[in-house]
Amino acid sequence: MLVVLVVVAVVAVVAVAIGTRAYTSSENAKASATPTVAASRAPSTLDAADLSGAWTVRGSEAGYRVHEVLNGSDVTVTGRTSEVTGSATVDGTTISAATITVQVGDIATDSAQRDSYFRDSALDTQAFPTATFTLTQPVSDAVPTGSGTTTVKATGTLELHGVTKPVTATLQVGLNGDGVDVSGTVPITFSDYSVQAPNLGFVKVDDTGAVEFLVHATPSS
Repeated sequence: MLVVLVVVAVVAVVAVAIGTRAYTSSENAKASATPTVAASRAPSTLDAADLSGAWTVRGSEAGYRVHEVLNGSDVTVTGRTSEVTGSATVDGTTISAATITVQVGDIATDSAQRDSYFRDSALDTQAFPTATFTLTQPVSDAVPTGSGTTTVKATGTLELHGVTKPVTATLQVGLNGDGVDVSGTVPITFSDYSVQAPNLGFVKVDDTGAVEFLVHATPSS
């Protein structure tokens, strides 16, 4: 899910190792749009009775968004991966349980060099290969019927780089074809996960960012 603090240690390593010019060319990337539930979704093939039960996450993406000031210019950097798994339990229109796990080492930006530093140096993804969001409180009236969408708050924990912290995600939910689409944003503070956002003179990374995801889940049976 989302793993916004990928940029933090990467920025520091890249700046020292290859200098300002290389850092500028790799970091000044076009940011991906914030994921949302599409307005033009496929009509739902599910009946109301199909909603209750176990659900499985498939065909999804997750990543991070972070803001920095680079040589006096505002820059937004994003990373994405489709290596996302998870499950949920629905009772009527209430999401009573949910877990979403992201393969952190597969998150990619436009720079393979940045991504390599991320995997090997920033978060040590061999030791900590995943990030996981776990719902800790049921979310009532979360799953809409028909073609509508709902926007709800979800209370849970985010486990990242061996640190687990309570978080609140903003979710948008809508039925889509054989399942449900859920887009989410989780605000994150780097220092909460024992990572110091760098301030190297020519670049200053905010201490806050966002984990983002768009998941598609279908009934497990």
